[in-house]
Amino acid sequence: AALAAAFPAAEITGVDASAGMLRAARAKPWPPRVRFVHAPAEELDSAGVSGPFDAVFAAYLFRNLADPDAVLRSVHRLLVPGGGLAVHEYALSGRRADRLVWSAVCRGVIVPLGTATGDRELYRHLRRSVTEFDTAPGFVARLARAGFEGVRVLPLPGWQTGITHTFLGRRAAEKTGAAR
Repeated sequence: AALAAAFPAAEITGVDASAGMLRAARAKPWPPRVRFVHAPAEELDSAGVSGPFDAVFAAYLFRNLADPDAVLRSVHRLLVPGGGLAVHEYALSGRRADRLVWSAVCRGVIVPLGTATGDRELYRHLRRSVTEFDTAPGFVARLARAGFEGVRVLPLPGWQTGITHTFLGRRAAEKTGAAR
């Protein structure tokens, strides 16, 4: 909703592999320029998500993919030249202290919450997926390998500092004029 309000002329496409998440999104009032597509990130082409897009935002996606590099290359192709990518993701900083904070939060909050809600395995997956995924510098390198330029990482404040980050990058702009 914030994106639609901030960019009143933008056409917005929301994609999610979860039918439940899309049901919740579709239940809200949206202008006709907002559409939702039920598809896994690995199948954007076959779902009719063809772009080009000025920007792509992904949250908590890449650590859950079997082949994050393939999806990053696909997203890169979907962007217009100069188009931006923003990724909000759990990616530990690489510092031992941040790994210890994550472990403590998992043992004291995340896994007990999963047990209380009856979905312990989902919360165990969260714990494992974060510790097994790229560190923040590793994900920056992954983005660069996928062709993104000007990649930078912004840590979240508070207890999530060093645990959750926002990553920004761009597809290269088209060069004007040809060298002879």
